[in-house]
Amino acid sequence: MATPMPVPPMPAGPLGAPPLTRLRSPAGLGLATAVLLGVAVAADLFACVADLGEMNVAQDLMGGAAGADVVHRADRADTLYGSAGIAQGVTLVATMVVYLCWLWRVRVNAEAFQPYGHQLKRGWVIGGWFCPIVNLWFPRRVVLDSWTASFPPGARVRRAPVNAWWTLWILGLLLSRPAATRFGDADTPAQLASAARLMLVSDGLDAAAGILAVVVVLHLSRMQRHRLLAAPAFG
Repeated sequence: MATPMPVPPMPAGPLGAPPLTRLRSPAGLGLATAVLLGVAVAADLFACVADLGEMNVAQDLMGGAAGADVVHRADRADTLYGSAGIAQGVTLVATMVVYLCWLWRVRVNAEAFQPYGHQLKRGWVIGGWFCPIVNLWFPRRVVLDSWTASFPPGARVRRAPVNAWWTLWILGLLLSRPAATRFGDADTPAQLASAARLMLVSDGLDAAAGILAVVVVLHLSRMQRHRLLAAPAFG
């Protein structure tokens, strides 16, 4: 009896074949994420106003201003600054929860569109945001791979929106920590003005990154929705 010829194994991609999954449109989650990102941008702009208030009071003190009016303005600026920080924290948590749900869904869809086009395993979709050091580039890699995989076959891939969003986000993040430290350690009006100025730049970068994040979320959701509608078998 002849021995059957062995069947050579099929070549596998870097992460292996993804499990078969019933895909769903990310449009609803994408819209919710975009709305919450818009609220987060509003909180960042509120923080910019608070930063300007702190900076103006500090500059007045540097100029020799004194009296009850300056004390009242300083108290009001501090209250506004604290309220802005709370607003930013609350909106960040709420936005991150919905954003990660959206990102998970678009990653699952993207694996079906391009099974071997992802450099990181699916667990990094969430873990990449919370693991120190790698959170400086893993989230961008996850989004960029999903973005690239979701373009129509043969279409020219434009990565500029993702890269611009991530660049502004990282710059704002890297500036926020020294700005907060400098603000907490400020003992003189000059130090307070310098800290408020740095925080203003950080909050402005966060707001700009948030606007670009809305663009990325809506465009990626739209691309995937169109591909799913064009291939009902995926749904």
